[in-house]
Amino acid sequence: MPALKAAAELNSSCAGLVIHKKEAGDRVVALAGNPNVGKSTVFNALTGMRQHTGNWPGKTVANAQGYCSRNGHGYVLVDIPGSYSLMARSTEEEVARDFICFGSPDAVVVVCDATCLERNLNLVMQVMEACPRTVVCVNLLDEAKKKQIDIDLPLLSRRLGVPVIGTAARSGEGLEDVMNAVEQLLGEPPEEKQALVPYPGYVEQGIQALLPQAEKAAHGKADARWFAARLLDGDESLRSSLADCLGFDPEQAPELSETLADVRAGMEEAGVSRTRLRDDMAGAFVRCAAEISRGVVSVTANGSSRRDRRLDKLFTSRLTGFPIMLLLLLAVFWITISGANVPSALLADGLFRVEERLAAAAFSAGVPALLTDLLIHGVYKVMAWVISVMLPPMAIFFPLFTLLEDFGYLPRVAFNLDRCFKGCAACGKQALTMCMGFGCNAAGVTGCRIIDSPRERLIAIITNNFVPCNGRFPTIISIITMFLIGGATGLLGSFLGALILVGVILFGMGMTLLVSRLLSRTILKGVPSSFTLELPPYRWPQIGKVIVRSIVDRTLKVLGRAVTAAAPAGVLIWALANVTVGGATLLARLTGFLDPLGRALGMDGVILTGFLLGLPANEIVVPIIIMTYMAQGSLLELEGPALMQLFVQNGWTWVTAVSTILFSLMHWPCATTCLTIRKETQSLRWTAVSFLVPTACGIAVCFLFSTIVRLFI
Repeated sequence: MPALKAAAELNSSCAGLVIHKKEAGDRVVALAGNPNVGKSTVFNALTGMRQHTGNWPGKTVANAQGYCSRNGHGYVLVDIPGSYSLMARSTEEEVARDFICFGSPDAVVVVCDATCLERNLNLVMQVMEACPRTVVCVNLLDEAKKKQIDIDLPLLSRRLGVPVIGTAARSGEGLEDVMNAVEQLLGEPPEEKQALVPYPGYVEQGIQALLPQAEKAAHGKADARWFAARLLDGDESLRSSLADCLGFDPEQAPELSETLADVRAGMEEAGVSRTRLRDDMAGAFVRCAAEISRGVVSVTANGSSRRDRRLDKLFTSRLTGFPIMLLLLLAVFWITISGANVPSALLADGLFRVEERLAAAAFSAGVPALLTDLLIHGVYKVMAWVISVMLPPMAIFFPLFTLLEDFGYLPRVAFNLDRCFKGCAACGKQALTMCMGFGCNAAGVTGCRIIDSPRERLIAIITNNFVPCNGRFPTIISIITMFLIGGATGLLGSFLGALILVGVILFGMGMTLLVSRLLSRTILKGVPSSFTLELPPYRWPQIGKVIVRSIVDRTLKVLGRAVTAAAPAGVLIWALANVTVGGATLLARLTGFLDPLGRALGMDGVILTGFLLGLPANEIVVPIIIMTYMAQGSLLELEGPALMQLFVQNGWTWVTAVSTILFSLMHWPCATTCLTIRKETQSLRWTAVSFLVPTACGIAVCFLFSTIVRLFI
């Protein structure tokens, strides 16, 4: 109990985020910045954590915390979502704004992109207006050097009046200096802040009129000048956050609201509309950023920009954009399938030999045969199968996908698909959340926060499950390899397998577009919004780090979840197969009950049972099918051809294989994704819709396919 009490005292809530301190005196430092400036890379390097990074904007959609210590002081670093402005226009920008403005961080480090510094200074000055202790980290100096962009850091520091540190976070250059600057800044008494950004005269008059009341109302919880400026701005989303921070709605406070009403009335009499006021206030930051960067940034024309433009012309043109996208997808899957066969066979051979030795050891030790069958020939064998089948393709696919991500290709995919999604009254950013779904649908659903429109965000969430996650890829690849490439072997077999897999992915993307269009015409009617997508510069991927990161962060994580879920599933299946009711096992009754529906969909009751019991994790669907068949039949080995033999013995044909692939592509989201949808939408209704829409599509498509086959083949 004392330990729990101490932990509770160390955790403090800031703008809805619980800060986990190790010591009461730990300092909280926020990491802010525009999207895709290397903020998460700085965070990982300083804290030793492995927050996912990639060369595209919008990866960080929630706050993440890490810890580091220096010279006896502890620091809780909070990586907040990328934001272009504190005048928030999206959910992630609101998250960033609320933590900086109301989370009371001891300091804020604003990470900037050295290759486009002037644009980044807009956020720097907004943060400085709200937070007195700011350090500016000018990152990507290595890329700026390649583009022959020179930054005068001392001059920038003098003009801003805060420490400015240059870094190249990917190589670790300058990061120590960032924390040195933070430590020095926090060790000094706060200086009286001077207004850095001059607003137009009529705005300054309004701020001065509000300032006395704003100081009383803010009561030290927010900077008074910033508070007065935001009251004038009249941002509704900020108003609710202000009310939460202050404990009352400032626009309802008697004296303050009267003064605010007088100021606004005066502006209206002078012909100043609310839109013009906001434009003028935003424009003040842009003009100030231009003035400050003048003489700080010098650029010499060079070839790297021309190279980027040539690549963009190739990757995003109407003529070559889609063919290149399909060829890259085909290449990734071909390498995955062709490269996975040999290691998969070696793993299976080794792991099943271990099974024999374990069984022999159990027999020698006098372990009851029932227990040996359950644990070694049941649970262990299934886990061995999961590892040997899933590990090789994942260990190849994820690094290849991450290389494309680091190179900066994924935003170009979103650019190409924008026209398609706009044609369905959806948002082009949905292409990015779709790419995130290739890794994990739960991550794809969370990533939908980058979509500003609530209507379009819901469409993206509901349709994200049409993209197969890493838990479904091995299942689809295995079935294609066993049943759909005929007798082809070697490179030809792997090429055919990759070609079919690309077709499956394209079908899923087509269903995404079709269902998005149907939703936007029915329960989610609306006009598609326009958006600005920043195309990041092309970067040569750090191959070693990419391989380690994708294997450790993605492959082993997914595999661990599959193995963890497969073990209890094995026990459950064993219990269902051995508990008898009315002369039949529970498993037989369940599969028998589902069999008519399964047959109508081109499958059988066992396959449907696998999908039902696989709700916790898609990775365990095939292992459950195997265990169920084994509980009803017999098979001693499960290597490659023997696995196909097991399926064929139980009535599988190419129709069963295609139906199973289609149903794997389109059925209910896994439990983790459902919980994420519930959390993101805060609605049981939309969670139910997200569950039912892909399921209904899967049932309809499988029924249609199997019926056509029965009628014409």
